[in-house]
Amino acid sequence: MESKEWSSGVWTHLTAVRRQSPLVQCITNFVSMDLVANTLLSAGASPAMVHSVAEVPDFTPHIHALFVNVGTLTPDWLPSMKAAAELAAQLGKPWVLDPAAVSCSGFRLKACLELVEIKPSVIKGNGSEIIALSGSASQGQTKGADSSHESTEAIEAAKSLALSSGAVVAVSGAVDIVTDGKRVIGVHNGTKMMQRITATGCSLAGLVAAFLAVDPLQPLEATVSAMSVFGIAGELGEELANGPASLRMHLIDSLYGLDETTVLSRVKITRLG
Repeated sequence: MESKEWSSGVWTHLTAVRRQSPLVQCITNFVSMDLVANTLLSAGASPAMVHSVAEVPDFTPHIHALFVNVGTLTPDWLPSMKAAAELAAQLGKPWVLDPAAVSCSGFRLKACLELVEIKPSVIKGNGSEIIALSGSASQGQTKGADSSHESTEAIEAAKSLALSSGAVVAVSGAVDIVTDGKRVIGVHNGTKMMQRITATGCSLAGLVAAFLAVDPLQPLEATVSAMSVFGIAGELGEELANGPASLRMHLIDSLYGLDETTVLSRVKITRLG
């Protein structure tokens, strides 16, 4: 299935998010909260930055999807992440794990492996994070949240992780890779300047959660659509931007203003395996 065959599905997913405005609980890091919330709002979803473990039993049953990002992980936050993930899984609600900088410490790696056991619907990371989480690399091989591997170098690790975890695995990079362990899809939308804005990767993972909320039975397709939409918004934003700061603003505006003609003409998705 090539771009033209995917494009109508991408637009269908985006219109469903706009129509249904799914409630997405985001337990994400301090750096990313603002951009994650604004990305979800501009796409038509409803973000809730609810991270207290005391609120999970009352709040999480009402959400449509959960997003967990370990970027500024502390021992105080881990119980909230686990409790929300366990409740979401128990209630059949999709949830996304973003194992940011997973191999930078033993604490973080152990926490992420424990979260993987709670069966996320999607695991989204950069090449180095996915390689580390799949057991293909040792601790200390990532440069913080930056990747030292291209996404295409992580295809086999992503397939292995997908098969072992039961999750769809998404690898962000110059070409975004999405796999369920069998199919491998490449999303060629996006722009390099997006890497110069903190929290774009976190925001993408939050957007994946919103798309999963409207199509939980097709996690691969929903993930591919979210990644393409975010990439297209980045491309449009860069055409108007003078640098990373103005790209951030134009990215949000472009996501909000996406129309059918633009989406259908700009989707770049290929089958890689």
